[in-house]
Amino acid sequence: MNKIDIACIIDDDPIFIFGAKRMMELSDFCNSFMIFKNGQEAINNLKSIMLAGEEIPEVILLDINMPIMDGWEFLDEFTQIESHKLITIYIVSSSIDPVDLQRAKRYENVSNFIIKPIAIQTLKNILQEVSQD
Repeated sequence: MNKIDIACIIDDDPIFIFGAKRMMELSDFCNSFMIFKNGQEAINNLKSIMLAGEEIPEVILLDINMPIMDGWEFLDEFTQIESHKLITIYIVSSSIDPVDLQRAKRYENVSNFIIKPIAIQTLKNILQEVSQD
């Protein structure tokens, strides 16, 4: 199973970010990380990286409840940016609201909805899914 080159975490919770990075390191998930604390910061940075033709993340772990720009607003803007490479998005949230689960299914590039916290086995499953694409 190949590991991912760049993984991106978009989340405002420093404890989740720390834990997710640690799980990624333990599961040999990726070579490097991009970390953004809200959707606006992520859009600004990812858009400029994509427009410059630089390496972009293969996987994005996206929280939906964040200040400034939440995950839904990020998705609405991000899906408008043309990408030269497939980016697989996983919503990672503490929300168990069925409305959120249904809303996530409306986005073609959202692969799955994962309930926090994230486990090593979940990351291994993501690796398998991404390698099959």
